[in-house]
Amino acid sequence: MPELERIPEEHIYRAYGIYLLSSQHRLIRRLKRIYEPSIHGNKAWRSSFLLMDYLLHHPIRQRARVMELGCGWGPGAVFCAKRFNAKVTGVDLDSNVFPYLEVIAALNDVKVASLEGNFNNLSTDCLGRAQLVIGSDICFWDSMVEPLLGVVRRALEGGVKRFVVSDPGRPTFYELADLCSKQPWQVTLREWYAVEPSRTTGEILEIQPGR
Repeated sequence: MPELERIPEEHIYRAYGIYLLSSQHRLIRRLKRIYEPSIHGNKAWRSSFLLMDYLLHHPIRQRARVMELGCGWGPGAVFCAKRFNAKVTGVDLDSNVFPYLEVIAALNDVKVASLEGNFNNLSTDCLGRAQLVIGSDICFWDSMVEPLLGVVRRALEGGVKRFVVSDPGRPTFYELADLCSKQPWQVTLREWYAVEPSRTTGEILEIQPGR
């Protein structure tokens, strides 16, 4: 039987070895008075836990360079920094999410760099600085499918070894997976589930160069 860990403060929870804050935590409430995310960057989305569980089963090497796209509060980024001692950059279109990312990173005693950017302006050189690119819930509008396909293409051209996206299973995500499968890449689409902080089901898309 696993050891019971008591969280010393309200509105803090733990999943996959990292601490996270709910939207009701006093620090988050204070941040919301100053920084109001505008593009769904208002919590840790459940697909993040799918990604964490997947990377536990398909790990990266220690101290790898990682980039999280559409990072929001950065649970995936913080997980990689904590679990794998990775050098991580969180990328988001909305700079108002970065104070939340900083709080979550500090809570877990890790550092995550931040970069304001969107799918269209991330260059091949910029993406190629990472060995792994990750994203959770980043393909929720029709308008995101083609730009995200372009990001995948430039990332692989830049030398990225793995590109991993988690999603609850939206039609737009499956459209992206289908488009990727038609490219000269190694593409794997898997059903997946996470058990922390509660059971979550969804999909994992992993893309690697070559066939």
